[in-house]
Amino acid sequence: MPTYLLAIDQGTTSSRAIVFTQQGEIVAVAQQEFQQHFPRDGWVEHDAMEIWESSLQVCRDAVRQASIEAKEIAGIGITNQRETTIIWDRATGQPIHRAIVWQDRRTAAICAQLRSKGHESLVVERTGLLIDPYFSATKVAWILDEVEGARARAEAGELAFGTVDTWLLWQLTDGRSHLTDASNASRTALFNIHSQDWDSDLLDLFRVPRAILPEVKDSAAEFGTVSAHILGAPVRVAGIAGDQQAALVGQACFQSGMAKSTYGTGCFLMLNTGSEALRSENRLLTTVGYRLEGQVSYAVEGSIFVAGAAMQWLRDGLKLIGHARESTALAETVGVENSVYMVPAFTGLGAPHWDPDARGALFGLTRDTGIAEIVTAGLQSVCYQTKDLIRAIQNDGARLQELRVDGGMAVNDWVMQFLADILNVPVDRPRVTETTALGAAYLAGLQVGVYQGLDDIATMWERERRFEPDMAPGLRESLYAGWEDAIERICHK
Repeated sequence: MPTYLLAIDQGTTSSRAIVFTQQGEIVAVAQQEFQQHFPRDGWVEHDAMEIWESSLQVCRDAVRQASIEAKEIAGIGITNQRETTIIWDRATGQPIHRAIVWQDRRTAAICAQLRSKGHESLVVERTGLLIDPYFSATKVAWILDEVEGARARAEAGELAFGTVDTWLLWQLTDGRSHLTDASNASRTALFNIHSQDWDSDLLDLFRVPRAILPEVKDSAAEFGTVSAHILGAPVRVAGIAGDQQAALVGQACFQSGMAKSTYGTGCFLMLNTGSEALRSENRLLTTVGYRLEGQVSYAVEGSIFVAGAAMQWLRDGLKLIGHARESTALAETVGVENSVYMVPAFTGLGAPHWDPDARGALFGLTRDTGIAEIVTAGLQSVCYQTKDLIRAIQNDGARLQELRVDGGMAVNDWVMQFLADILNVPVDRPRVTETTALGAAYLAGLQVGVYQGLDDIATMWERERRFEPDMAPGLRESLYAGWEDAIERICHK
């Protein structure tokens, strides 16, 4: 039997491929960044063909680095930046417009109009989501309205819509598979998370033709076979999940109440609520965690739009640092009692504020403020935003005993200790921090029979380090009060 699993991790700023052993050990990693396009304020686009070409390249590179052949791969799992919207010509496979990225805010006015007409309660009830530019539905409608002839072609069945997973699968299978999984479908604002199907009322509301939608399958399923010319031999695609749901699987958060937080371009905290679709009263999202053998495990999620992207801005935009790793030494010189606050609302604020018009700001600057204080504020902003989410979750009645972390910033000991301190809960970092890709590999492994069930996967999770909270309550409250004041100043009431 083939002994390896290949994960495609297609993210917001780069495409990666990782070859894993059946025991979840990393054999090879390949990564390639791609261009970000910002046509106007608040607009974010990607070239969909560049997404595909970079994904293809890293797959080939990873397999070559692992010194294996495609026939040794038992299955491929795909995980992806969610909500990012692509529409293409079914006959040619060519996109009709650049991909509109999840961060994009161009449909804010459309969303405000829909909310003013009282439609949000329907969307929340059916999808667990809010009406926000973040989600795919208004992006789809925008492309169909703005590209000449697109709406008529979509209704005639000539066009296909997909989030990035669906786009990659289409390319990998030479157009044979137009499919997605329940976790990605649940992020479009078009999918009823209770009936587990595309919702006719929502399709009408958002003016999206059913003819362009992919078929929705379990997160571990037969998604099709990669054409032999892609990797050198046919390989089954057997797992798909949106990046945050894949991380939930990779972190083995299979029991209700278990939570993970991923620190990548954005930050996404997800808490497993089991078979119950918990409706948040504090503007968090209810979503599909994963669906296996037709059974849905739901989750409540808080989405922060800017986490690692704040450090990217400090590096590339302000050029205060040459590399993200320099931030730790600067933070150590400043310490946690930093009076400077950065609110990185570069594309609005996500949960629990949901203010698309908010913009980034620095507060507390004095004559002795320097690079170190500003960089430290960038690191701390990630932790303060996480606390906003935790408070919302707690106000919804959920209790968090510990938090499992992953993503690029999770390797930063200073940030993880400050996170534990400001949250006042233990923070656990796993031995393998590539949990998003690992979750995709696990899902593929479940489908192809490498694993017999979730218990097999849970036994493989190992903690590398636990960060225990060690901050005086008064200091914690004082620091967070400063953050709340900063948020208050930039939010639009």
